[in-house]
Amino acid sequence: MNDIQFTPKDILQKEFRQKMRGYDPNDVDAFLDSIIKDYQSFDNNINELKKINEQLKQQVNNLSSQVNNVNQGQAGFNYGNPQPSNNHGQINSVEDDLLKRVSNLEMRVFGSNESQNNINRY
Repeated sequence: MNDIQFTPKDILQKEFRQKMRGYDPNDVDAFLDSIIKDYQSFDNNINELKKINEQLKQQVNNLSSQVNNVNQGQAGFNYGNPQPSNNHGQINSVEDDLLKRVSNLEMRVFGSNESQNNINRY
């Protein structure tokens, strides 16, 4: 970005000396007007991309912090099978643990004997 020498305003305000057999001033002005429009489009595109880039950076930061929070939450959680032979065993262990926890909560909240039967079933 530091290589840009002219702004749209610089191009618009540029005046050329006229010589006897020079270029047609109307052609030069028309061409410079086209260049100014391009510069303005480029500038708008750059600003839009910067805005999108900042939004994406913010999303990455948010997602990274969510992943860190999840990882920290799982670090102290014992699944009951510290080194499962495969992912299926780990999933079953997690499901069993969650079902037991839900059943215990039901028993505490409702005080039902039925919840106790569910615990034994798992």
